[in-house]
Amino acid sequence: MDYHALAQLLFPQVTQTPQEMEDRYPLRNAPEGAVITRMAPSPTGFVHLGNLVQGLVSERMAHQSGGVLYLRVEDTDAKREVAGAVEVLIDTLKHYGIHFDEGATIDGDCGGYGPYRQRQRAAIYHVFAKKLVEDGMAYPCFCTEEELTQMRQQQEEQKVNFGYYGPWAIWRDRSLEEIQAQLDAGKPWVLRFRSTGSIENKFKYHDLVKGELTITENDIDQVLLKSDGIPTYHFAHAVDDHLMRTTHVVRGDEWLPSLPFHIQLFKALGFKLPKYVHIGPLMKMDGTSKRKLSKRKDPELALTYYKAEGFPVSAVYEYVLTLLNSNYEDWRSANPTADAHTFKFSYKKLNPAGALFDYAKLCDVSKNVISTMSADQVYEEVLEYAKEFDVPFYEALSQDAQFAKSIFAIGRGGKKPRKDLATWAEAKPYMGFFYDSFFDGNAAFPEKFSPETVKAALQGFIDVYDPADDATVWFDKVKALAESMGFTSNMKLYKQDPTAWPGSVADISTFLRIAITGKTNSPDLYTVMTILGKERSIARIQAAIHRL
Repeated sequence: MDYHALAQLLFPQVTQTPQEMEDRYPLRNAPEGAVITRMAPSPTGFVHLGNLVQGLVSERMAHQSGGVLYLRVEDTDAKREVAGAVEVLIDTLKHYGIHFDEGATIDGDCGGYGPYRQRQRAAIYHVFAKKLVEDGMAYPCFCTEEELTQMRQQQEEQKVNFGYYGPWAIWRDRSLEEIQAQLDAGKPWVLRFRSTGSIENKFKYHDLVKGELTITENDIDQVLLKSDGIPTYHFAHAVDDHLMRTTHVVRGDEWLPSLPFHIQLFKALGFKLPKYVHIGPLMKMDGTSKRKLSKRKDPELALTYYKAEGFPVSAVYEYVLTLLNSNYEDWRSANPTADAHTFKFSYKKLNPAGALFDYAKLCDVSKNVISTMSADQVYEEVLEYAKEFDVPFYEALSQDAQFAKSIFAIGRGGKKPRKDLATWAEAKPYMGFFYDSFFDGNAAFPEKFSPETVKAALQGFIDVYDPADDATVWFDKVKALAESMGFTSNMKLYKQDPTAWPGSVADISTFLRIAITGKTNSPDLYTVMTILGKERSIARIQAAIHRL
């Protein structure tokens, strides 16, 4: 076979050479040891937690080393592409703090190694496709879908491996004349890789997460270019990662079965193989067993879920760090106010088997993160959340920013700040009672106390209440009120024998709390009344008395 003639026959329009491509995309001027890596998602419209995990690993490896993180959109599969998905992808990753140094943007491209959308790079792939044909490493295949289906059925009947290889690779050694005849007839074709591997051969490979692997050679003549001239992921990623000077590839371990072919392809192209970081899947407990997070079963897989639930971006970011590096929590305990980006992330601490997603732990992390925020920051983030997901609450918060901030300031700061909120969605149930429109004026009082007892306690408080009192005097009056009603103010004695008294000072506080907040749990009641003011506080207590 005259491979040069075949290459010219298949790619007459290709006049550029691989060397011209090398010159067009020179080696990067990066520090020694710098990691050049990428995120290369498909625009399917579904951005999931796995994308964030991969993005965070890539971002930390790149930026901690003084390297580059770029975004490449792998849009070679037109059937899966969703309109507007690229914009959703870019906006979502930006929202979660994954910032790219170059790559695809909503407005186009930014950087000197583009285009960063694979469908716009078709001419580049053809240059290397032609070179593979010239080297005898690729050939056209004119098999129809019906022929391939029949081949698979025969392989199933014969109980042999599926694929286009050996005796099943019927176009592998056809003559130039046979190929010319098919082209003249206008028959569609795909370009296949001419594999030199054998499943009888195995070799060692070191993955940065999985460690040393024993790999079986690839013997399948995989498709490189589809019939429309657009490359498959396998071919495109090899060419792109080389020309974009990628040093490390971070991806899910579902790509491990393709690794033998990728290694083979890089070698055939004469490219240096990047280092691979194959991440284990995100798992969750399902009863007593673990399973992978599922798009169909688990809403928490979608990144839009966390925004709708109201988890702060910084909390999700920190939680993912706890999944990836087990020493992160110890570091955070020792550095409670440090920026998470100053943590020294290490791919060596990634769990080869994958991470276990735990919603309760996410909430704990989020509570810790929110507890360190200022009242101003909490206000701004709750406001932004409410604007999209709860307009009436947004309007209430917007009317008086200082009033809202004074509420969020309760218990904030100090060595042991309150940890009332895990999500911004919880803000309204937590402090909505400060606004008359969200206050529940019909909350029930404990049934074990008669309405008369509750009324007496509430009226007794009104009689002694003075907003000028400090917190100590205020509570002393509550204790005195309890004692006057035969209740005890000594909680230690009450716990030892609750039957010795009709109630305790805690019960008096509960009556007041329900009357003023409509809740049995709330922030510090003295502070709540200070923020509400005397008029509104008394009005609520009186309203409670009237409905009893």
